[in-house]
Amino acid sequence: MAIDFRWWRGSCVALAVILPVMAQAPETIEAPQQVLPLPGALDQVPVFNSNSPEIVQRPGILLSTFPPAGKATPSAHLDFPFRNRFDIFAHHIARPLDPQERTTLYLGILAYNPRSEPVTVNLIHAASYLSQPEAPFHSLPSQQVNDLGQIFAGPGDRVMLDILRQRRQLGWPAQVLIPPRRYALIANLPIPVQGLEPPLNGRSLLIRARSSGEIYLASLARFGHEPPTLEQWQQTLIEGRLVTPRDRPPTPPHQGGKIIYGRVAGVALGSRWHNPQQPPIPIPAAGTAFSYPISSLAGGRLGTGQVQTAPLLRRYPDTAYAAHGNYGVEYDLLLPLQNTGDRPHTVRLALQTPIKFDTPAKGLRFFAEPPNRIFFRGSVRLRFRDDQGTPQSRIIHLVQRQGQQGEDLVRLTLQPQEIRRVQFTMLYPPDATPPQVLTIETSADPLSRS
Repeated sequence: MAIDFRWWRGSCVALAVILPVMAQAPETIEAPQQVLPLPGALDQVPVFNSNSPEIVQRPGILLSTFPPAGKATPSAHLDFPFRNRFDIFAHHIARPLDPQERTTLYLGILAYNPRSEPVTVNLIHAASYLSQPEAPFHSLPSQQVNDLGQIFAGPGDRVMLDILRQRRQLGWPAQVLIPPRRYALIANLPIPVQGLEPPLNGRSLLIRARSSGEIYLASLARFGHEPPTLEQWQQTLIEGRLVTPRDRPPTPPHQGGKIIYGRVAGVALGSRWHNPQQPPIPIPAAGTAFSYPISSLAGGRLGTGQVQTAPLLRRYPDTAYAAHGNYGVEYDLLLPLQNTGDRPHTVRLALQTPIKFDTPAKGLRFFAEPPNRIFFRGSVRLRFRDDQGTPQSRIIHLVQRQGQQGEDLVRLTLQPQEIRRVQFTMLYPPDATPPQVLTIETSADPLSRS
């Protein structure tokens, strides 16, 4: 609650009236139900995860997995080679130290082939967008059909939508060939602030790639009036230091108290959470529900004890201990819902953003009137057969505030003993705040229809 005190001229009475209003706790809604660990697990695909420092104000190294030998700042290089399948994720903001300085920040993704044979890097899917002008943040309804992929707010939202739709954005090559013992640029992208008030702009990037051989990667920052050359990027890699100022350091694991998660700069293990061998899931009893957490994390396990956060194989000492939030991770869930009863039952699926908690509780809590704090904006895809047996595929864009219950994504009426498979897919978007839950609820009326 923002209060303008310019009118106040020592009126204790007025202040006494205001303070109780400020202290009043918002009304909550209790939803007594089970929260179950999410079936499945992360895969073993490594992710180059460049998100710290989030705000880039000086040139240098953001993340390097190169060997430290021969580099001016050995501690800036984490010595991790990528091969076969891997992802590249980056999410950074340009905000000049001097507001009058409007030189463009460039983000470079540099690769190196240490072998004696050429290496081909296939860009399976790839997308990158700026917040201005390509994907500005703006107000959107809580739920909209997005089958054409035209609804988004923010660059992270738009990038995840492209990859959900398995796109390679126009302008990205299908392949990058790296000669033996040579460098190559995977990306050389501007983050301009010229003409923006305030001078602030962000860029998100996600690439799904496959390499025919071992390569090293680095994300680098330079300022200039034109794109840096390959040789200039090499110079930044070899001579540069880690970009400063740094983000706030994270809380060490198991320390207790308030958790500062920190921003990620390292190699995460896990690109996709899936459950390929899922047995039938009995739908909840009539009038009840259960939920699965999405992107549960330390301090936000929703009573399940499950941490879905991708672990880090490499990291800098002042950055996050794990990939909290799983930005860019795909959740691809197969839900074979089964009506084990002897009457038809209608079930609904919803994505929700409950009030965060960690230890076991009787259920979920939501705000009766969610505050104006966006905790999730992104698209989800559902594939299923409707009640007439027709295959359906829908993409739905969601905007949810803290403690928001969420609307139905789909409603299905299952006949006695019927198993209906629903596939739920989403990529966890940057700037969302975990955790969310995927809720399955059975109508109290056994004869209800969708």
